[in-house]
Amino acid sequence: MRRRGCLVQNERQGIYHTKEKSMTEALKTFSKDLADLVAGTADSVLTVHARRRLPASGIAWAEDLVITAHHGVESDADITIATAAGEQVAAQLVGRDPRNDLALLRVEGALQPANWAAADSLRVGDLAVAVARPIRIRASAGIVSGIVQARATRQRRRKMRMALQKSGKGKRPHRRTDKWRRRMRQWGGFALAEGLLQLDLVMYPGFSGGALLGADGGVHGLLTSGFGGGIGMAVPLSTLRSLVAALLSDGEIRSGYLGVGAQAAQLPDAIINTLEQETGLLVVSLEAGSPAAAAGLLVGDILVALGDEAIADIDELQLALTRMKVGATVAIAFLRGGELREGSITIGAR
Repeated sequence: MRRRGCLVQNERQGIYHTKEKSMTEALKTFSKDLADLVAGTADSVLTVHARRRLPASGIAWAEDLVITAHHGVESDADITIATAAGEQVAAQLVGRDPRNDLALLRVEGALQPANWAAADSLRVGDLAVAVARPIRIRASAGIVSGIVQARATRQRRRKMRMALQKSGKGKRPHRRTDKWRRRMRQWGGFALAEGLLQLDLVMYPGFSGGALLGADGGVHGLLTSGFGGGIGMAVPLSTLRSLVAALLSDGEIRSGYLGVGAQAAQLPDAIINTLEQETGLLVVSLEAGSPAAAAGLLVGDILVALGDEAIADIDELQLALTRMKVGATVAIAFLRGGELREGSITIGAR
């Protein structure tokens, strides 16, 4: 019996040793893959000297273009880029977008462009690696912990379309967007792009302007701590592409405007129940020849939606305008005489 018991015990120990060895090999493989991931993009991550204190990081967008964090570029002149090889290259500011914390620089020389991801495919829970070069190459691993979305406002927008056909009655629905609205204010009025990535990883000093890598080895966004609150963020690739194109074309990001003077106003109870929103923007003045005047809005109307965005106050209107292209025609919803109406408006340029 003892011998049989020893055999069983030895078998169990063998299983444990096999599992332990398998786990060790898996960790070694993971560690090597992670190091290879960082090494694969290291040459495209740069140091940006554009402020007095610790420099920021940057990413080679093209052979002669670098993207970095706006808040890391304190001066429009005397900007220097340090490459992975230690070469110092002079850079000129092409343009910047403070609301999305992006600056675009041009250099003379042949940089190694980053391996950009094919699409914005990161999901909550995906592995994310921050790669930066404040002085030397550094990395921080974590996960994508959140993605800023306007799904709640789209749900409210669909309710508006239904309300245009019949009046809403019954129990008031639960308001789902208050927390989202408060978070927008906490980020100081920055234009939080649809799909902005919230990161659960350590953003060391100088990491802003660095690259966010996915497990596929592609760069999925630009790192930034510029939205405040100690939260690590990344501007997604799709947003970067549109912003870089605009900066190359115009040298600036044109902000949209409607040409109205407005203030928050309480909505009627029936509308509150229907739209899950207590306030809208009361139009108190109209600029002659403005987009709002051309759309037929009148003083006294209450704007409640612009495009897919529910509008409850001035902050939400400003945020919505920063996400919309100048010249685009979008739907609007507004109250006139207590009746919910719908129309369209063309976003103007300020």
